[in-house]
Amino acid sequence: MPIHKVDLKDQSTLQDIYATDASRNSLPKYRMPNSGAEPHAAYSLVRDELLLDGNARQNLATFCTTWVEDEVKQLMTDAVDKNMIDKDEYPQTAEIENRCVHILADLWHAEKSWETVGCSTTGSSEAAMLGGLAFKWKWRARREAEGKDTSKPNIVTGPVQICWKKFARYFDVEIREVRLEGDALGLQPEDLRKYCDENTIGVVATLGVTFTGIYEPVEALARELDSMQRDLGLDIPIHVDAASGGFIAPFIQHELVWDFKIPRVRSINASGHKYGLAPLGVGWVIWASKEDLPEDLIFYVDYLGGNMPTFALNFSRPGGEIIAQYYNFLRLGREGYTAIQQTCADTAQWLGAELAKIGPFEMVYNGHGGLPAVAYKLTDGDHGFTLYDLSERVRMRGWQIASYPLPSNRQETVVQRILIRHGVSRDLAGLLLEDMKRAIEHLSKNPVPNTTAGPGFHHG
Repeated sequence: MPIHKVDLKDQSTLQDIYATDASRNSLPKYRMPNSGAEPHAAYSLVRDELLLDGNARQNLATFCTTWVEDEVKQLMTDAVDKNMIDKDEYPQTAEIENRCVHILADLWHAEKSWETVGCSTTGSSEAAMLGGLAFKWKWRARREAEGKDTSKPNIVTGPVQICWKKFARYFDVEIREVRLEGDALGLQPEDLRKYCDENTIGVVATLGVTFTGIYEPVEALARELDSMQRDLGLDIPIHVDAASGGFIAPFIQHELVWDFKIPRVRSINASGHKYGLAPLGVGWVIWASKEDLPEDLIFYVDYLGGNMPTFALNFSRPGGEIIAQYYNFLRLGREGYTAIQQTCADTAQWLGAELAKIGPFEMVYNGHGGLPAVAYKLTDGDHGFTLYDLSERVRMRGWQIASYPLPSNRQETVVQRILIRHGVSRDLAGLLLEDMKRAIEHLSKNPVPNTTAGPGFHHG
């Protein structure tokens, strides 16, 4: 009978993971190790460190997808080697991207959805910047044709996600972020005449304001810009930042007019990896017509065997997320998206109604008319704790909830925002509610007079 023994110098899969050389020392942090490790050992040790991350499903501060079907995971694995920029090598992936563009153009009521242009991006931030660049180029060309100065472009927004501030700084455009007046939570039509002028390249209307989840009134903003054109001769286009609402409104808010049905809306961006239900990270930008995307912004590149047009801030990037987006379109259809988004909205509205019953809260947004989300503040008075303290307390149970001050002119108002995404069931929301009640009871009995808790992040 053969006798087997384990060679202690052997780092093969026969050896226990936690007896390998890699596990006997701290993992390298500042320089590459001299020798490698067995795949199973390296995988386990890295995975162990990731256990210290939060549970994404309990992160109710993020807009991003945290649950996908097993088929999506398999498609992502199948596409791990597909480079989206290489349309010659992966023509069918490029075709799938093209289909998604026209599906979204149709969903957002482009007049000739089969003819218009758009592209995928790494996320809505890049997509927003591409929309802004198209506005700047169109404005500059018009000004040059009129023999006018082109050195002082500006863009007018309400309270926007940080990507628009990056756009303004990176591409030398003044951002005129309208200060919130009174009880306003977003850009209002009456703000436009005070902030727009002949150097305004466009107005950004947000369908799903990051801070609260509300929709800005796109149709009313467009009517005011129409009036300004008649009165002042200013022809200012609208870009709709529909990072989240672009995958909500078409399915459950049919009465809302916000997209290419409005002639003044010339471009729209959205995040596929938010309420579009695709995995991180994919965004989309669509123009109302080919004429809205200046030809000067398109590069024709000889790369890996083909000459291809490209408009992007990135070059090489994975194709799996785009394939997964198309899978969702096929898998769910309009009925499936409607069922999912309506369920999310119903859960958010239920949670808003329940939170309104809790003594210290005053609802800022109750989940009706905007994103599947709620936002609230503490009622006036000394409660012995802040919303920052409450965020810290519920985090002990794994929940991540965003707490932060509102933007310009209302910084004294601190709100807490909860997002309801695909995968956040009514039962899960109920468990959160019970944990919040227990946390409030504890904080009320144990005030925090010298709190050091500060704002939590609000993922855009």
